[in-house]
Amino acid sequence: MEGSKALEVVVSRQFNIDLYEVFEYGAETFGFTQAKMYEGEIWQLIEGLSTNYLLFPECRYIPTKSKMYRWIILDSHLLIYRVTKTKVQVLRLIHSKRSITKVKTVRKIRF
Repeated sequence: MEGSKALEVVVSRQFNIDLYEVFEYGAETFGFTQAKMYEGEIWQLIEGLSTNYLLFPECRYIPTKSKMYRWIILDSHLLIYRVTKTKVQVLRLIHSKRSITKVKTVRKIRF
C-alpha cells in the first residue's frame, strides 16, 4: 500500500531451503527455463515487500491481533512472511497442499 514506510526485507534460512527445493522440482518437471522464471517471479514479489507488505492478506492459519503474519498465494505455493516494526521477514515457501500444521510452524522461525 502506498504510504507505508519502507522496511528492510530479510529471508530465513528455511526459505532459502524451500526455494532451492522448489527450483529443483521445477527444473526437473518443467525445465530449467521455466524454473528460473518462477524463481524470478518469487524474488520480484519479495523485493516489492519492502513497501507493499500490507498489500497481501493476513495468513488465516496464524491469526494475531497485529496481523503480523501474512501470505502471498503464488500458483501452488504460499509465501509466508512476518511484519515487525523494522523488518519484513520472509519465513517459508510452502506448497499449498501441505498440512495446516506445517504452516503454523513458521511462528518458530527466528532470525
